[in-house]
Amino acid sequence: MDTKKLEKIFFSTLYLSSFTFGGGYVIVTLLKKKFVDELHWIDEKEMLDLVAIAQSSPGAIAVNGSIVVGYKICGIPGIICAVLGAIIPPFIILSLISACYTTFKNNSVIKALLLGMRSGVSAVIISVVYDMTKNVMKEKDISKIIILIASFIANYYFNVNAIFIILIVIAYGLIKAFIKARKKREVLK
Repeated sequence: MDTKKLEKIFFSTLYLSSFTFGGGYVIVTLLKKKFVDELHWIDEKEMLDLVAIAQSSPGAIAVNGSIVVGYKICGIPGIICAVLGAIIPPFIILSLISACYTTFKNNSVIKALLLGMRSGVSAVIISVVYDMTKNVMKEKDISKIIILIASFIANYYFNVNAIFIILIVIAYGLIKAFIKARKKREVLK
């Protein structure tokens, strides 16, 4: 096993988790920048697939994202390193905050800081959505574009729960894969 890669996975996820505020979608963007753009260990299409898996799995997306990235790069040891790197900083930070909660609760400086961080988090989430949409549009697959638009409309305008949208898209993907496999078998006969 490549210990240098495992170290890089651990310290990368530790760093990202330490300095990322705003939840899982923010860290997913940073995982992409680190492992796709900087290290080139995963290609962009694979990263989109990994993000989809992380989103559709139960639990925190930051941890799920770390799991799938760690597994893709180094298997089970990669998962262990990535998850430890991703959970240690929030564990320590939340332990410290909970110990000092009554002091922070009414502090106007802390309230202003958190309000400012919300704006930055919104910008990062918009960046993720833009990057993922851009990649879908590049493929020029009309079915993916229709799914993208329909999912947005269903969630935003009709308040359809994202879980139902994910399940419908999974069913569509399974049906499409089944049809493709069936056609392939018919060609081979």
